[in-house]
Amino acid sequence: MKILGISAFYHDAAAALTIDGLPVAAVQEERLSRSKNDPAFPLRAITWCLDHAALEPEDLDAVIFYERPALKFDRVLMTLLRGFPQSWRIFPQAMKNMVGEKLWVRGIISAQLGVPAKRIHFTDHHLSHAAAAFLTAPTQQAAILTADGVGEWATLTVGQARKRSGGPAEISLLREVHFPHSLGLFYSAFTAWLGFPVNEGEYKVMGLAAYGTPRFAGEVRHMLHRTRDGAFALDLGYFDHHRAADAAYSHRFVELFGPPRDRFEPIDPTTPQGRHYADVAASAQCVLEEVIVDIATALRRETGLSDLCLGGGVALNGVANARILRASSFERLFVPPAPGDAGCALGAALWADRILFGQPHRDCPDHPFWGPAVVPTDLARLAAEDGLSCERVGEAELMDRLVDAIGRGAIVGWMEGAAEFGPRALGHRSILADPGDAAMRDRINRDIKFRESFRPFAPVVPADHAETFFELPPGGARLGRFMSGVFPVRPEWRDRLRAVTHVDGTARVQMLEAAMAPRLHALLMAYGRRHGLPVLLNTSFNLAGDPIVTSAAEGYSTFRRAGLDLLVAEDLIVRRDPARQDHSLEAMA
Repeated sequence: MKILGISAFYHDAAAALTIDGLPVAAVQEERLSRSKNDPAFPLRAITWCLDHAALEPEDLDAVIFYERPALKFDRVLMTLLRGFPQSWRIFPQAMKNMVGEKLWVRGIISAQLGVPAKRIHFTDHHLSHAAAAFLTAPTQQAAILTADGVGEWATLTVGQARKRSGGPAEISLLREVHFPHSLGLFYSAFTAWLGFPVNEGEYKVMGLAAYGTPRFAGEVRHMLHRTRDGAFALDLGYFDHHRAADAAYSHRFVELFGPPRDRFEPIDPTTPQGRHYADVAASAQCVLEEVIVDIATALRRETGLSDLCLGGGVALNGVANARILRASSFERLFVPPAPGDAGCALGAALWADRILFGQPHRDCPDHPFWGPAVVPTDLARLAAEDGLSCERVGEAELMDRLVDAIGRGAIVGWMEGAAEFGPRALGHRSILADPGDAAMRDRINRDIKFRESFRPFAPVVPADHAETFFELPPGGARLGRFMSGVFPVRPEWRDRLRAVTHVDGTARVQMLEAAMAPRLHALLMAYGRRHGLPVLLNTSFNLAGDPIVTSAAEGYSTFRRAGLDLLVAEDLIVRRDPARQDHSLEAMA
């Protein structure tokens, strides 16, 4: 069967294609439109997926949308009516948004693709998250925990799932928490108060939390208290997401924590105001971890299963994930490379194949590389037009040059193969640098990424060397596969890993197996032989505010706008010419 999965109209729209039960293509719309977190109907992503598989829309057996628009409309309408009269100002715009496009998804898909309406199906939002987490994981039976802002009504679900040899898979979501009570929206309120963009800046809160102490944890626990059934409830007096579509926190929230940060105000954790922001972030992080660990621990006792599959946007919180693994008694924790809404496109397609149509389960390839491939000849052409040196070199020479350059402080843009699906660079669209010099971290934040100075960078290390440098709980290597966990750097190595060690002595480490990204793995091993440790700084290949680069042209544009020293696309290497003036962005367009 040929099944297209779609997520759209909230944030991180995406498309994914499965053929005979296996993924063949998946990409976020932002990677093609170049609009960060693009929520629009993902026509570019759909077109690329179909072209990649040499299919026309009429060849599709089914198209699956990742949630049920009618149920979402019911939630939006009921929420606005319950919030009246406070909600009257946003009622017309909310109804226009829902009725204008989001409610009539079947008609939009049919009109855009020419697919008959009878081939268009829907699934529940959190089932899409659960399917993305479980059906791609190398486990036969697992507990399920999904948590995000909100789907239709659900904001958190627990359940269990199993794969049957020669038969379809089963996913059972046993219980759920309903809007407006939400771990994701709870955390987003702090994200907004700290001046970061909601649905994008939550990881900044996690990073900032390491600079603070949770001295407001008691107050935060009153805002997010536990219920007798083991779930949780928000004190809605501190929040506004149930009354206004464009608000997160209320005046009571401000009375408790003080005025919100202006988004243009720098955060310096060494100042009293910066420490206050960090302490509030630490308190929110602490309480989030307490609640989700308790829920996971109870689920472990209830199901008796040793594996947990975690999905939804909250699964991007690597600090919480590591704490779940340490404290809940689960032996393994599986988080997909795209646990948020983008990943729901793939989850919806796999759910339809295995459950809606009852196809036998097939194990998915255990990697994130489902997007467009880099075309090195495009890089050669662009470099030639600018008069930059572009060489094609053999594998051994390329590794030798890069090891030498990185060891001398060079920063490298690295592109190869198909782009990653999900929000993290996992070896095909990365910026690589020496992990040992703290000045390197500051240089990349300031001159390359143009982002806040408190933000940490991740290390990448061969999986079988990870425990030498990092303190891993049992099962930690699996969590590190897609950079989904934060672990302590061993004290004896922190001085030599200063660029990737956060202020609290931890790192969000990627543990790379050779089979997943063999060329990057070979570079790590070569670097280790030359410099004594096979670890590199690995951050996403983009500037602040931009999506991760997809094509050679985008990589080249980023290379010219930022302070990168080298750019690699497969076997091509381009060097910056310091004697030449960089073109402006307008001149390059």
